[in-house]
Amino acid sequence: MKTTALTLTSTTRALAWCLHLLVTGLLALAAARAVAADGPHTGTIVAVAAVCALAYAAGPLLPRVRRSRWAAAWWLACVGGVWLVLLALSADGVWVAFPLYFLQLHLLPRRAALPAVGATALAAITAFAAHQGSFDTAMAIGPALGAAVAVAVVWGYQALYRESEQRRQLIEELTATRADLAAAQHTAGVLAERERLAREIHDTLAQGLSSIQLLLRAAERTLPRAPENAARYVDRARQAAVDNLAEARRFVAALVPPTLEGTTLADALERLCATTSARHRLTARFHLTGDPAPLPTAHEVALLRIAQSALANTVRHAHATTADVTLSYLVDHVAVDVVDDGTGFAPDRLPAPDPENGGFGLAAMRARMHALGGTLTVESAPGHGAALAAQLPLTPPADRESEAHR
Repeated sequence: MKTTALTLTSTTRALAWCLHLLVTGLLALAAARAVAADGPHTGTIVAVAAVCALAYAAGPLLPRVRRSRWAAAWWLACVGGVWLVLLALSADGVWVAFPLYFLQLHLLPRRAALPAVGATALAAITAFAAHQGSFDTAMAIGPALGAAVAVAVVWGYQALYRESEQRRQLIEELTATRADLAAAQHTAGVLAERERLAREIHDTLAQGLSSIQLLLRAAERTLPRAPENAARYVDRARQAAVDNLAEARRFVAALVPPTLEGTTLADALERLCATTSARHRLTARFHLTGDPAPLPTAHEVALLRIAQSALANTVRHAHATTADVTLSYLVDHVAVDVVDDGTGFAPDRLPAPDPENGGFGLAAMRARMHALGGTLTVESAPGHGAALAAQLPLTPPADRESEAHR
C-alpha cells in the first residue's frame, strides 16, 4: 500500500529538513541537560537519546518507509518505543512529542493518526507528571495544545495541497482541451481550405483544360479537309491556355479572378458568353435585369464560377446550340440563371463523381451557395434542356437578423 506522503517539492523538502533539525536539536538538548545535571542515569539518557536519533535517521534513508504505510508504521513504532524509554528516564524527553505529532499525522492514515497523536500526548503528560511528582492542569495544556496545533497545521497543509493538485489537474485538462480544440480547428480549416481549393480547381483549371481538349479535338477532325479551320481551333485553344494560365497564377496568389479585375460582374459574364460563343459551337447570350448593386467579392466570384461551370457543362455534355445567361438584381437577392436547349438529363440520376470523368460540378456549385447562404436550383429532363438558378442574398443573414431585431 502506498503512503499518504505528499510529493516532495522545494517547500516540502524545506519543511522536512526543519523537522529533522528539530528532532536532532531536541534530542541533543535532552542529552546535554542530562550531562549538565550529572544525575545517576546520565549515561543511560545519553545512550537512549543517541539510539533514538539513529532510529529516527533510519527512516529518511529507507525508501520502503516512504512507499509503504506498514513500513512507516513500524518505523514510527520503533522511534516511539525508544522515545518512551527516554521519556521514562528524563522529563526533557517530553519536548520530542511535538515533532512526533507531525510524523504521525504525515505518515499514518487519518483514522490511525489521531489515536496515535492522542496516545503520544497522553504519554507525555503522564511521564511529565510522574517526573514532577504531582499533576495540575498546566502540565496537560502544553502537550495537548501542541497536539492541537500540529493537527491544525498538517490538516490545513493537506487541504491546501489537495486544492493545489486539483487546480493543477484542472489547468492540465484545460491545456489539453485547448490543444485538442486547436487541433480540431486546424483540421476543420484544412478540410474547408481543401474543399475550397477543389471547387476553385474544378471551376477554373479543370473547365479550361476541358475546353482546350474540345478545341483540339475539333482541330483534329477538321485538319485533313479544312486546315484553316483547324488553325483557328488551335488558336482558340492557345488563347484558352493563356487565360487558364492567368487563372492559375492568380489562384496561387489568392487574388480575385482576372475576369473580375477592374470590371463588374455583368461585364465579366458578358465577356464569358462572348468567349464561349467564339470558342465552341454554342451561342451563349447574356441578359441583365434590374439595377446592378454592389456585391461582396466572394459573391461575385461564386456567381462567376457557377456561370463558368454551367456553360462548361453545357458545352461538354448538353450538345446544345444556345444558352442564355441572365444576371438578375431583385429586391433582396441577386440571381444567375443559365438555360440551354440541350439534351437535358435527369437530376435525380446523376452518375457518381469520378476522378476520370468528372461529375463534381453540381456538388461544387451547391457547396459555394451553401457557404454564402444562397440556394442552387436545377431543373431538367431528358430531351428538354436544362435550367440552373443560383441565388444569393443581397444582405447577409446576420445583417438581416440585426435589422429585424432593431
